[in-house]
Amino acid sequence: MDKFKPEQLQFSDVAISHFSGLLKKEKVNQSIRIGVKKAGCSGYEYFFEYEETHAHDDTVIKHDDCTFLIDPKSFEFLKGSKVDYEEDGFNKGIKFHNPNATSVCGCGESFTVDSDKNFSSEVTSQVKKK
Repeated sequence: MDKFKPEQLQFSDVAISHFSGLLKKEKVNQSIRIGVKKAGCSGYEYFFEYEETHAHDDTVIKHDDCTFLIDPKSFEFLKGSKVDYEEDGFNKGIKFHNPNATSVCGCGESFTVDSDKNFSSEVTSQVKKK
C-alpha cells in the first residue's frame, strides 16, 4: 500500500498505463496538463490536455514515460489526490480521489471545495480544443 502524501498528486499504476498509451499515439513529444477550472454543476471540474511546453511555475511530475504539468492554482485543489483509471461495466475513465472535494455532483464530473480553505476563487485555466 502506498503511503499517503498530502502535498503531492499521486497516480495509480493503471492510470499511468492509460496515460502512457495515449502519449504513445501522439506524433510529437508531449506532456499531459492536468488542471481545474470553474465549471460544472458543483463549481469546479478537472481537465486534461496535451502540452508541448511547460510554464516556469508549473509543478512537473514524472512517472515512467509520462510527464504531467499542473499550474499552481490547480495544484492547490489537487494536492493529496490520487488519479486512477477505473472500468465499471460500460463506464471507464479517469477518476480523481480528491480529499479536498467536499462534495461531488451526481454525474461525477464536477466537485465543490470548502470555501473556508485557501483556494483561489479565480481558477481560470484555459482548455485547448483538439
